[in-house]
Amino acid sequence: MTASYQQILVHLDPGVAAPARLAFARKLAEQQGAALAALYATTPVFVGLPYAPEMVPSMAEALAAIEDERRERTHKMFDETLRTPGAPVAWSEAIEFPIEAVVAQQALFADLLVLGQRHPGDPLAASVPPDFAEAVIIASGRPAIVVPYVGGTGRLGETVAIAWKETREAARAVAAALPLLQRAKKVHVLCWSEEPAAAVEGAGLDLRGYLHRHGVEVDWQHGGPAPASFGEALLSRTFDLGADLLVMGCYGHSRAREWVLGGASRSVLDAMTLPVLMAH
Repeated sequence: MTASYQQILVHLDPGVAAPARLAFARKLAEQQGAALAALYATTPVFVGLPYAPEMVPSMAEALAAIEDERRERTHKMFDETLRTPGAPVAWSEAIEFPIEAVVAQQALFADLLVLGQRHPGDPLAASVPPDFAEAVIIASGRPAIVVPYVGGTGRLGETVAIAWKETREAARAVAAALPLLQRAKKVHVLCWSEEPAAAVEGAGLDLRGYLHRHGVEVDWQHGGPAPASFGEALLSRTFDLGADLLVMGCYGHSRAREWVLGGASRSVLDAMTLPVLMAH
């Protein structure tokens, strides 16, 4: 039986990439027959200003007007998008901050999140924290597809690449991706780590058997020892394969209010040009 997501949550902000992210989420929801909710969540402008508690009323009013204009502009984009064919979407807004905590709380009730890659050239990128995507993924424990700011390939899960190593994070990402893997025309497993020594005798379990049980046949590609620039090598290989989705674990931890990612996770989130499904 083919699995499906039942509830998808997409994050919206005033950034230039938000319309493409919403369109991607609607296409995904329509493919899966899922309900789709959009959550508008941004960090207020005054949060990053020095001496914010002491700002004069006129400045506070001006900043509030900026926030209102950005929200209204995003809501207008949302309304215009819904006039085109596709899955219906419910709108909600975060009214507290930090917004990572609000989105992570709402994520608890979704099967999958759709988040955006940070756009270094967008002046509105500061409306969300630099580590927003990874913070939500790690704090919520829910899987997310991070959509590149350059947009998707136009295809959705036809050719999927799995970055595999025997870790909790990678296993969770694969399990979360099953509704997409089962619909894919081609699934590649990319593995660079050394083959682990056998831990059991007899008919042990492995990834190929797990996916086969779920109706997914894979093309297994072992690249030998992991290269020094693993993230770059991974993205290069997915490009060579013509993949339109990458599935991988999200490796990181919290350190004094800052989310610190592993090298490969950071490299992929910085340089990705295709959607990436990640889980922690």
